[in-house]
Amino acid sequence: MLPIFKDDNKNLMLLQTQWASQLNSVLGNPITNPLTIKGIALTTGANVINHKLGISPVGWFITDINAAVTIYRSQPFNPLTLTLTSSGAATINLTVF
Repeated sequence: MLPIFKDDNKNLMLLQTQWASQLNSVLGNPITNPLTIKGIALTTGANVINHKLGISPVGWFITDINAAVTIYRSQPFNPLTLTLTSSGAATINLTVF
């Protein structure tokens, strides 16, 4: 969230309030603070990945892949891991948010 600094200048305070009202929804969107994990080797079947967010993710996407495979999330989101099931072996870069 955008901090608002106290000041005697009322115009500055008004500007800060307006900026915060416009930017806080963008800054609060989880996708604005993603984490990319590179070089994840997937095998056929379920793969448990430590996503390192410390909170339950709200989404993920693959930013690089070296094989023509199908990958899907096969377990509910949780604060520690992401379970992806792959139709074959592949190495991916994964972005979680």
